[in-house]
Amino acid sequence: MKIIDSKGRLFGKVNILDLGAIAVILLVLIGIFIVPGPTGSIAQVGSGASDTIELNVLVRGLSVKDAPQFLASLKDTTVKIIVRNEPSGTLKIESVEELPNYIIASQPDGSVKAVLDPRPIVAFSTDMLMLTSGKGQMTDDGAVLANQKIKIGTVLELDGNNYNFRGSVIGVNKRN
Repeated sequence: MKIIDSKGRLFGKVNILDLGAIAVILLVLIGIFIVPGPTGSIAQVGSGASDTIELNVLVRGLSVKDAPQFLASLKDTTVKIIVRNEPSGTLKIESVEELPNYIIASQPDGSVKAVLDPRPIVAFSTDMLMLTSGKGQMTDDGAVLANQKIKIGTVLELDGNNYNFRGSVIGVNKRN
């Protein structure tokens, strides 16, 4: 009896290509589940959320009817955040600062000057800077909140009872 017959079967029963495919699949599964890398996964990092992380969030062009009342209602509230279309826990809004809307106005002498935007529609468009905080962990790669890496430039979606808007992270700090 031959070890490999004319059809490529081992001892006439198992195809060598099928046996090789099964071996590759087993090696991949072992590599994924049994032998993790030295850094582990992001899910392992999130379990030790013991640091308080502060995020500065810039919101530009939020359309709201009564901006002062809305901004006052945001202060000292807890808001759900969504990062990369995944719910990622909550943040406490520590402070909210409204930013003025400026335009560049050219002067008769050819210079330019920044002046407040006089258009009536600007009353319904608000720019703001928010200081938020939440429990997470500061790693070598940055902050991790609810298993999501948060870095400068990350877009957060803030979801409350009667609002949903996006802002960009412009600062990440660990509170002492």
